[in-house]
Amino acid sequence: MPVKKPSSAAAIAATLSTAESLCMQRGKRLTPIRRKVLETLLVQQRSVKAYELLELIRGDQQGAAPPTVYRALDFLVEEGLVHRLDAINAWTACLDAAGEPHDLLVVCTQCGSVAELSDPELSRQLARKVAESGFMLSGHETELRALCRECRRLAPSHALGHGA
Repeated sequence: MPVKKPSSAAAIAATLSTAESLCMQRGKRLTPIRRKVLETLLVQQRSVKAYELLELIRGDQQGAAPPTVYRALDFLVEEGLVHRLDAINAWTACLDAAGEPHDLLVVCTQCGSVAELSDPELSRQLARKVAESGFMLSGHETELRALCRECRRLAPSHALGHGA
């Protein structure tokens, strides 16, 4: 079952408070720029590319530069508060950082929305298949590229291809 996105100001504030607590427990700091990056991702409720993120935070952080944003993103990914989405070269807030771990990220390649799912048995099967091929998984999350319900609804049927 997907994790529910925080849409109200109170839900976003609660998620930020949880992130602050997690950082404190780990002896880390959620600095103002890190907090702003996370808050912006939470407000967007979708994945965001780094330069778009930079433009979104410049209203509050005039001095923000690409290295600053990338360092904040690296920290947030390391702390499990943000996901790096290789499929679309973007980032999204982890909506369940303090909850049960999720192992599947379904990324809409059209609009950038993300669903966080957990299926430990499927992940074990995938790890076994990878091991059979002589490899070992280097991460605990698997990204799946897809089209969300809304993008499928808006797309012309001939553009969807097989399996849609």
